[in-house]
Amino acid sequence: MKRQILKVNNSRELQPGIFIMTLDGDCSEISAPGQFINIRLDGFYLRRPISIYSYDTGFVTIIFKVVGQGTKALAEAERGDTFDVLMPLGNGFDLSKGASKPLLVGGGIGVPPLYGLAEAMVTAGTVPQVVMGFNSEKEIILTDEFRALGIEPVITTADGSAGIRGFVTDAMKDLEFDYVYTCGPEPMLKAVYDLAPDGQFSFEARMACGFGACMGCTCETKYGYKRICKDGPILYKEEIKW
Repeated sequence: MKRQILKVNNSRELQPGIFIMTLDGDCSEISAPGQFINIRLDGFYLRRPISIYSYDTGFVTIIFKVVGQGTKALAEAERGDTFDVLMPLGNGFDLSKGASKPLLVGGGIGVPPLYGLAEAMVTAGTVPQVVMGFNSEKEIILTDEFRALGIEPVITTADGSAGIRGFVTDAMKDLEFDYVYTCGPEPMLKAVYDLAPDGQFSFEARMACGFGACMGCTCETKYGYKRICKDGPILYKEEIKW
């Protein structure tokens, strides 16, 4: 983990209240999809943890939803603005499991880190299935980006305005898979858990430091207590304790 000063290259709104932003700087230590960064915002005591959408040695791209004053301030940043960023944080997804039929399941703003995972899988020679769940058509993001990887994502919306009416689990019941990678709100993760033969689950949590010192995001697992920010955010199905 390093403290970096990153500069806003570009920022735009993908859907109402959902923004994509590219930050330039030394991002060479990012090593796995599923890791995140922790951004300091002027006027706010706590940093804001944001998952990584894509990255290279000289930039990182994030996608976030405006849910409070902190993310609102982040969305108002302009090209050339700089941020104090801690990165990379978290363990990221482990691609060494060798699943023959992997399924990626994302809910809402939990979809972006799965794009980086899909990209890594395709590069390694495996094309995963992808299910993406949203509340409505107005929140759907990244369909064209997944298609560019040769993946036709299955879309679900709670209100039925696009794709399958219902939740990601409704789509999962019609698919064949032997391993699940998933990211999204905890109620979705719990529902996916019941259908997944095995897998890795990316958890969201309120956190202060972002690197394991404050113990504020500690959760109980079958193998003891773990910190979502440092020991996670990825937990394996076998260790999750609801």
